[in-house]
Amino acid sequence: MASSIISFSFSQVAQAKAAQISHVAQTTADYAVAHYKNDMVESLRALVKHNTVAQDGVLVDDNPAHIAFKAELKKQAKTLGFDYSDDGYVVVIGLGQQKERVGIITHGDVQPVNPEKWQKSPFELDSTTEPGRLIGRGTEDDKGPISTALYAMKAIKDKNIHLNKRIELYIYMAEESDWEPLKAYIKTHDLPQTNITIDAEYPVVTAEKGYGTVKLAFNKQIMPTISPYISAFTGGFFASQIPEDASVTIENANIVLLQRLMHKARSSQGVNFDLELKDTTLTINALGKSAHSSKPSDGINAIPYLADLLSDTRWAHNGPGTLVNFINDNIGLGLEGKKFGNIAYQDDFMGAMTFAPTVIKQHDKTIELNINLRRPQGKSGQQLTEEIHQAVTSWNHKFDANVTELEHYIGDPFVQKDAPHIDTLLAVFSHFTGVKDAKPIAIGGGTNSRLFPNAVSFGPSMPNTEYTGHSEHEFITMEQFVLNLKMYTAVLVELAK
Repeated sequence: MASSIISFSFSQVAQAKAAQISHVAQTTADYAVAHYKNDMVESLRALVKHNTVAQDGVLVDDNPAHIAFKAELKKQAKTLGFDYSDDGYVVVIGLGQQKERVGIITHGDVQPVNPEKWQKSPFELDSTTEPGRLIGRGTEDDKGPISTALYAMKAIKDKNIHLNKRIELYIYMAEESDWEPLKAYIKTHDLPQTNITIDAEYPVVTAEKGYGTVKLAFNKQIMPTISPYISAFTGGFFASQIPEDASVTIENANIVLLQRLMHKARSSQGVNFDLELKDTTLTINALGKSAHSSKPSDGINAIPYLADLLSDTRWAHNGPGTLVNFINDNIGLGLEGKKFGNIAYQDDFMGAMTFAPTVIKQHDKTIELNINLRRPQGKSGQQLTEEIHQAVTSWNHKFDANVTELEHYIGDPFVQKDAPHIDTLLAVFSHFTGVKDAKPIAIGGGTNSRLFPNAVSFGPSMPNTEYTGHSEHEFITMEQFVLNLKMYTAVLVELAK
């Protein structure tokens, strides 16, 4: 399976080398930048100000922020001369009346934020704090791409280019939380024949790892003791973010324990620890670096690093202590699940499975640990589930512990083999970036590409560059914003003319 993907990739590269972008694509891209660079920023400014985080139990058309955001989309679409349709969770902005269509797939919802982590409001486009960067929630994922697509379409409209295909910009309002409304929409609507998702990376994404969550519960128990014990362990913000915050509380602590942990903390790389001893209660806060959970290497996960700080002690199995022991024994500081029984594996094209604790949830009687995994092809979901079960069972037996498996979710990886427009996308990318021999890639994230016909992802982020979506410091550089406008304009010309 992996070898067929690789041969496919090289085949597409060969086609890309032979392809040239047209003069009209080049001139329209230049026109877009010359006329709409600033307008695109103002469009993004108006979109970022709406906090379009999903609210549990609230439908999109009952969510005031979503209603206001869609009103802004309609206003911008009509001002630019496009048609607009609103089907609740799916907004479509169109140019042209042709029967054949090209789809651009985006989303308007965003992930939660911790406003205290931002220099300015995450819902205010900040272009001054760090010159050259546009900072705000959604700038990279996915409101920036929406603004770019709108002005790529506007440049094409201005130039009166004869189109053989209608261009449709799809904006889904629950990509970060619930794909079911989109699946229902697709069942009752005719979709474009050619599609690109602008919610990932360049040059072209033809494979996505499967998203998964392992859920484990640790029973809270009162264990009277005069020795130090962990009374609380917290960390994480949401499932698809590598957490930068974690905290532990240790009771019956003393100055000797404090000094030992302070000495170890000084040697830790990339994590800041704050330790405070008050009477016999020791509180430790860890600060790492948030990142998208599909790219755990871009962040520094505070949860395992804090557990590692405490790894010189075997803690009492009272719930929080069990959790710390379990993390140190089965996860550690690695990113690929190599300590978790036999679950670790990799694919030649898609890379290794990643395995990262992202959220610790507090319940009355248990502490729940959620581990985010991103799996390539090579193992079935059933095999992974069985291997996870075996690892937990073995650890429970070895240490006389009582860790309970909750309902895991193991999503499937996605591989696109048939999209006919990959050569065009690679040619445009190579032309505007100067990157030679560009070829398709695999990513850890999951996009709506897998739901649309012949869909692949094309940007908005450059390869080998830190992705800031889902982090507490999300931004897009102005340079990248402009480059995206050039490439999206050229691609739409090539695919629709």
